[in-house]
Amino acid sequence: MIRLTRTTAIAAMLVPLAAACSHTDRPSAGSSGEATTAGSTTVSTGASAPAVESTTGIRGASVVGTVVPSYADAERAFHRGRYEEAASMFEAYTERDPDNAWGHYMLGLSAWKTGDHTRALEAFDAALRLEPTHRKSLLNSARVLIESGRPQDALDRIERALAIEPLSSEGLRLAGRAHYELGQVDQAIDAYQRALAIDDRDVWAMNNLGYIYIQQGRSDSALAPLARAVELRQNVPVFQNNLGTALERSGHFDPAREAYQAALTADSTYSKAAVGLERVTAHGAVSDSSTVDLAALSQEFQGQVEQWRARAAMADSTQRSDTVAGAGASASRGADSVQSTGDSISSPTMARDSTQ
Repeated sequence: MIRLTRTTAIAAMLVPLAAACSHTDRPSAGSSGEATTAGSTTVSTGASAPAVESTTGIRGASVVGTVVPSYADAERAFHRGRYEEAASMFEAYTERDPDNAWGHYMLGLSAWKTGDHTRALEAFDAALRLEPTHRKSLLNSARVLIESGRPQDALDRIERALAIEPLSSEGLRLAGRAHYELGQVDQAIDAYQRALAIDDRDVWAMNNLGYIYIQQGRSDSALAPLARAVELRQNVPVFQNNLGTALERSGHFDPAREAYQAALTADSTYSKAAVGLERVTAHGAVSDSSTVDLAALSQEFQGQVEQWRARAAMADSTQRSDTVAGAGASASRGADSVQSTGDSISSPTMARDSTQ
């Protein structure tokens, strides 16, 4: 189980988190794209790198001549969804500047977007050889490992990232995914709850938590987190589809129909929602007489998150108290040993070391 320290628990209660990472060797005006959610393709952007004219052509084209594309050129291709082209450009960039971790990181992201997991991992690993604490490479390579069926390897990297930035709801959310893939359902639920205790607007943690409840046959429990996710992000078809599934399995066919329709409104090609809509429509006149208040369920879920936050703070406070008590006992033993041996130089140092 991943535990928050007292400092992280308090900070989670006071301020929203903006997960940070090292900027060592990052191009002076460049930015890193970062896939930020489980199942999401959202990318964060920054300022453009210094412009250097490139000779790249259409999507997927190789670099022509001797001019190497700039970081900004390659990043621009990435953000425009031209991932094959971006991968080729970042590969050329890293050949010219092999000691820049950010170039390898962006090559990894670009290759991942093309579906080339092997190339993506090689690039992320190159970034990590240059900067072992490159948190974005740790987290995004963990995503690739999960998708490659290697959840334990992914969890190892996620834990390294959390050691760097414990207040990362993204890291805890990814830990939830890895635990679930390993069949560790309780640990997965705990990780998602901790992620939400840090960021109560982490809609993908809500969605993934609801998904687990559905898989466990606890559709009633899934309604609250999914209702909150949809309240925050109505245009995400996955959220609407999962809410529709939870509603349908709870016997609320009319609201389920509305959720499936909302999923199709957001994405008319979403086949799962189309199948669900057809299924609940087939019920025809057979409709549940009960009502469901999604707004009330969302409020209920927000109350649950506050309870998880308080529980995490209490657990970390207890852990801190136990640590302090143990340190005091160890220090007392150290003082006794000093008095009995008459060694007033080395023993106190050893005693202090033993309590850290």
